[in-house]
Amino acid sequence: MSELRPVIERFAPITLAEMDAVRLQDRVDTKYVIPAAGIPALLEHLSSWYRVLEVEGVRGINYRTLYLDTPDLRSYLDHHNGRVLRSKVRFREYVDSGICFLEVKRKTGRGRTDKVRMPVDRIITPMTPDQLAFVHRYQGDGAQTPLVPMLWNMFSRLTLVHDERAERLTLDLALRFADAAPEGRPVGEVQGMPGIVVAELKQPRADRTSPFVQAMRAANHHPQGFSKYCIGMLQVNNAPKRNLFKPILRHIHELSPAA
Repeated sequence: MSELRPVIERFAPITLAEMDAVRLQDRVDTKYVIPAAGIPALLEHLSSWYRVLEVEGVRGINYRTLYLDTPDLRSYLDHHNGRVLRSKVRFREYVDSGICFLEVKRKTGRGRTDKVRMPVDRIITPMTPDQLAFVHRYQGDGAQTPLVPMLWNMFSRLTLVHDERAERLTLDLALRFADAAPEGRPVGEVQGMPGIVVAELKQPRADRTSPFVQAMRAANHHPQGFSKYCIGMLQVNNAPKRNLFKPILRHIHELSPAA
């Protein structure tokens, strides 16, 4: 993130309170996996249309996420198998502030995503009865299938908000993954993905006139699915079934500095 500071400082700031107007909890997400080397020029171009989220004078936030799944990997397999209605459960911590949430992120059909969350004191497993009840209510899981820690994911995020549109853009840098022990602690080697940035455009409905979309088209970058949970499971856990993810895995390999 430090090498991007000069260009990031050229953006006008937006506060968390101002960003509430474009929370977009129910939205259309469009993702791109793009080379990290092109980010400075991209940010320079976008600075005319977007503001950058600034929290207590800091631009760029560090995230730490613990994903949970059933012992038989229902969330992972639902995604791989293309199930239209599916969900993922995670604890997400904003590292610099210590703020933490339990979240259920759901694909609701017709390409839409929504997210519900409850504040928690910290990432802790097993979940409390209240936390379990929250998850099962929003997953619609009448059987209340148990959930166990599966994967840690860490990254740094820049959040850009369009000056006039209800549109947010996140750029996730320095992605790292680690296996999760049954009690939730990270185990084994932390594996990173140098050379790539995951960009996610969040809109009330897909709009190709977005300055970011236009920049992606000009650079010949195309939308691609990228699930941090699923790709991370393949990176550190050798998860079963990977055919759906082979195109994005090839693309990541092509962008890797070692490729």
